[in-house]
Amino acid sequence: MIKGQTRFDSNWDSRSKLQSYLVLLFWFLRGSTRKFFFKSSKGLVLIARRVHIRSAHKLVVGKNFVVEPGVELNCNASEGMHFGDGVTIGTKAVIRPSNIYGGDIGDGLSIGNNSNIGPYAYIGCSGKIEIGNNVMMGPRVDLFAENHNYDSTEVPMREQGVSRSKIVIEDDCWIASNVTILAGVTIGKGSIIAAGSIVNKDVPPYVVMGGNPAKILKSRKPQ
Repeated sequence: MIKGQTRFDSNWDSRSKLQSYLVLLFWFLRGSTRKFFFKSSKGLVLIARRVHIRSAHKLVVGKNFVVEPGVELNCNASEGMHFGDGVTIGTKAVIRPSNIYGGDIGDGLSIGNNSNIGPYAYIGCSGKIEIGNNVMMGPRVDLFAENHNYDSTEVPMREQGVSRSKIVIEDDCWIASNVTILAGVTIGKGSIIAAGSIVNKDVPPYVVMGGNPAKILKSRKPQ
């Protein structure tokens, strides 16, 4: 919420408010039970239905942690999962550093304060992914911190392993819907990635980038 705003503005009728409060109550009750399995939590945890949290003993969350319906959160990572205050994970997002049926353990994910992962996102954090404070993500954003190796033509690619490379999204960025961010990319502070873009190289601070592959469209700074 923007500072100074109430949770419900004047257009909300009483019945809609009541329905929202009831939903949040059930999320609160579920979160109050499940957070005892986390490595640590600092405050309110809201967890919706059909949420799968695996290896929860490696999960660290701050205050006001919200997980919307249908999320898959696999915390089996060498560096665990660390979420700051006011983090929301959107409906049916998948966060996966490792496979549930074995293989290598991934590095993991950290998210700063007041940031969100949008609905239907895929966060492949086998390589380390770091997301800063106040980062907004639209629906269907994909982050891939690894690439399949393919040097040999004599060995199937699926048997050649992967190369991991860190992704960093700095503070106050806006990642619009259907963006794909590839391994090794750093997105500079205050930048915007336009909807549908594929980002395969570093993004400077305070620019707007878009396209496939993404290119600088304009600067947010006065000329």
